[in-house]
Amino acid sequence: MEVSASAVKELREKTGAGMLDCKKALTESAGNLDKAIEYLRKKGMASADKKAGRATKEGAVGSYIHGEGKIGVMVEINCETDFVARNEMFKAFVRDIGMHIAAANPRWVRSDEVPADVLAKEKEIAIAQMAASGKPAAVLEKIAEGKIKKFYEDTCLMNQAFVKDPEKTVDLYLKETIARIGENMSIRRFSRFVLGEGMKETETLN
Repeated sequence: MEVSASAVKELREKTGAGMLDCKKALTESAGNLDKAIEYLRKKGMASADKKAGRATKEGAVGSYIHGEGKIGVMVEINCETDFVARNEMFKAFVRDIGMHIAAANPRWVRSDEVPADVLAKEKEIAIAQMAASGKPAAVLEKIAEGKIKKFYEDTCLMNQAFVKDPEKTVDLYLKETIARIGENMSIRRFSRFVLGEGMKETETLN
């Protein structure tokens, strides 16, 4: 089918993908914009997966300050080359992730970083909450698995819904950016500071 230049332009503005990729996505999706966006996302994830094994030794430590200095975030994001580390798209990604961490308050980057004792406790609590329901043990186990998945979505950065676009996870946003930039990237670590957090009543901010 013939794809109009205006449709290609609109898709490009929404996704940041290249003109040829946008045209192909619209052609494959019979001109349906939503399906074309989904096509590009899937293509981006496949492209990102191919790059996943490549070393990321360059990058940047970015900072984000929120609420007139009430919340501060530092995040290290790595890429393959210093050239990409200076790229505006990479810098925008670093800022976005810093902003997301400030807003969503994750505790870990990835689910495999959650300590085993924390997971065991969460599972124990989930099963205890349902114990009086009289459901079989196998059903309780499935329910507990669902609650653990939700725990990951609440506390692990990569599993969280991205604050600027809740339709995608931070992991998907990373993969889309990898596909657009053309080299592997990884979010390594972060620190989040809240003014006065953890202070005793007898302490002051001086």
